[in-house]
This record gives sequence, C-alpha cells and structure tokens, in this order.
Amino acid sequence: MPAEPVLVLIVLAVLANLAVMAFVLVPSAFGRPGPLALDAPDAVDQQRAELAAVVGTSPPVAGFEGDVPTKAYDRVVRIVSWVFILATSTIVAVTGLWPDTQSAIFVLLALAGIFVLVFHDLLPSTALGAAKFVVEGSVAITFATLLIVLTDREASPFFFVFPLIVGGAALVVSPPVTLALAAVASLGYLIALTAGAIEPLAPTTIATVSINLTALILLAYVAMVIAREQRRARDAAIRLSTVDPLTGLYNRTFFFAAVDREIARSARSGRGFCLLMMDLDELKAVNDRHGHFIGDRVLRGVGDVIAEGVRRIDIAARYGGDEFVVLLPETEVTGAYVLAEKIRLGVADLAVPGTEVRSSMSVGVVSFPDDGRTSDELMISADQAMYSSKHAGKNRVMGIPVGVGGRPGESV
Repeated sequence: MPAEPVLVLIVLAVLANLAVMAFVLVPSAFGRPGPLALDAPDAVDQQRAELAAVVGTSPPVAGFEGDVPTKAYDRVVRIVSWVFILATSTIVAVTGLWPDTQSAIFVLLALAGIFVLVFHDLLPSTALGAAKFVVEGSVAITFATLLIVLTDREASPFFFVFPLIVGGAALVVSPPVTLALAAVASLGYLIALTAGAIEPLAPTTIATVSINLTALILLAYVAMVIAREQRRARDAAIRLSTVDPLTGLYNRTFFFAAVDREIARSARSGRGFCLLMMDLDELKAVNDRHGHFIGDRVLRGVGDVIAEGVRRIDIAARYGGDEFVVLLPETEVTGAYVLAEKIRLGVADLAVPGTEVRSSMSVGVVSFPDDGRTSDELMISADQAMYSSKHAGKNRVMGIPVGVGGRPGESV
C-alpha cells in the first residue's frame, strides 16, 4: 500500500480516537455527568470501597473489578507497551520487510509511545476513572488495526496484538466489558483485512481469519472465566480475614485498621469522630442455662440490630466474645449517644423464639481527640466508659467516668 494513503488513514484514525476521548471526557470537564457517570454503589461495591479505603488502595470504578490495584495495572501496561513498541521498531528497522510503509509504521509507533507516556506516566493513575478503560481500549484496537494494515494485512505477523489486548483486559475488567472488547477487536481485524482491498479474500485467507477470530473469542472466554474464579476466591479470602462469621460484622483486625485510618483523616480535616464499645450483659448465664446454640443466636441478633442501626459510612465490628465496637466518622458526641441508645433499645427488644431469653447491653461512648489521640488510647477510654456502664447497673449508655480523661461522665 502506498505510504501517503496510509498516512491519511492514520490521521483519520487519530481523529476518530480524539472524538471518542472528547465524547467521554469533555462533559465531566464542564461539571456535567458523562456517558460513564457512576450510579450509586450497591452493597458489594460499598464493601469493596470500605476494604479499599482501609488497606489504602484505590476504590473500584465501573467495569473494573478492582482485584489489581490501579498503580500495579498502570505499571504492567506501561512495561508491556514500551517493550512492544521498542521490539516492533527494532524488527521493522532490521528486517526491512515493509519498505513501502516503514515510515508510516514508525509514525504509528511514535503516536503509540506518546499515548503511553501521557496516560501512564504523566497522568495520575486514577485521573480518568472508568473513562480510562474506554479510551485505552479504543486506542489499542485502533493501533492494532492500523499495524496489520501496514504490514501486509492477512500476511501480517501482528494479529497476536488483538489477543494480547483482550486477554490482558479480561484479567482486570468485568465480563461484559471483556465481551464488548472482543467484539470490537474482531471488527477491527476484519476492517484491517478488507478496508481498501481490491480483490476478495482467498478461501485460504478466509479460513485463517476464521481460525484467528475463533481463537480470539475462546481466549477471551477462558481468561474471563479464570479471572472470575480468581475474584471469587479472593473475595472469599478477604471475607474470611475481615468479617466475623457469626455476626456478619467486621472483625477486630479490620476495625483497628479503620480506626487508624480515621485518625489520620481526622487529623487532616480537623473533624473528629466517635467510637462506641458495647458489651452484652449476662451472656455467660444464657450459655450456661440454654446452651451455646442459643447464645450464638443472641449474638447474631445483636449483630443484626447493630448493622441495621449504623450508617453506611460507619464501621461496626465484633471486638471479641460478647463485645462489639462501632466507629462513627465525623460524628459529634450527641449523635453518638443517640445511636448508642438506639442500639441499646433494639437489643433490649431482642427475643429468641421458643425461649424466655431477654438481652441487654452496656455501652461506652468516647470521641476523638478528647478521649484519646491514638487507637490504643481510644480503646482504653472506650473500655473504661463501657465498664462504668456495667458498674452503674448495666443496660445503659455512659461516657468517660468522672476523673478519667479529663471529662465528666454522662449516662442515659
């Protein structure tokens, strides 16, 4: 193919991708919702966002499964892209197999290098959110299509670029996005073989193309299934390590990480938070009289009451045994007392069918930074407040006792 028509084709492809970028990115630049505006997160997204917030990774975005941290994803794509660009440039220059289009190939590779430099070296990894994957997919498939056009179409050795794009994406994006990407890649391959062709494809070429497309689709399916099973295993492992299996609340390890992160955020914003520590009264007597099965039902019921009472931004956890804790971000002491009383009353109304078991709860309320400036200090203060409630007669809400922590005690 003559060089000038190919250069025109490259220019048109670049303009088409710029149009895609404008369609995706310009609305958000003017404060308007773009075509990829995110809806409110569901329960799974909310839990993943909480996990990401505590472990310090980026929260998931639409279409992105979030199993690979965004920075790691950027690093892998950057390495693969630069190695491919350098290797292809060397092969084209050394072999001289495509003398008529060699200049156009180098122009295409240079444009690809500029794109990688901007998107994976200059822009922050979370700059474009979900739009980044749409733009990257569009540019990558356009690049592969043009590269095949420039290297003898059906005789091109660069078909593998399409499986590389689709298979790599399947490991990090959702199945619907993977299927869409495979369909667009197949269309790009067909365009590369047929656009501007004078003669129809030979039967041997049609067979080769069919086999290539079948392999592409099967690879996308295999990668999609493997990635999905890996995500399920990872989600199960995360749940086992962060969630208490009896109550469904978080465990103490997760809770302490959340408290440390909230202390750091509060120190930056200047807005305090509160913490509740709760102890179920007389659980040992329930276990001794009715058995541990009934005691476990009581604990599950308490977990349900707490989970229903807290906000989505709150972190509720089983601290251990019959003790529970709740982290209340950006909450004043008055609001913390209101929630604590709501939980206390909910537990008092809790009944186990078929038994006469009635439950009650003693609650301690503390706030940051008044009652402690570290997680250890806060937990010690919360423990003191809770035991003050116990010593005052149980089934009540109290703060730090008088003479401890510099604040008078409060009770409800």
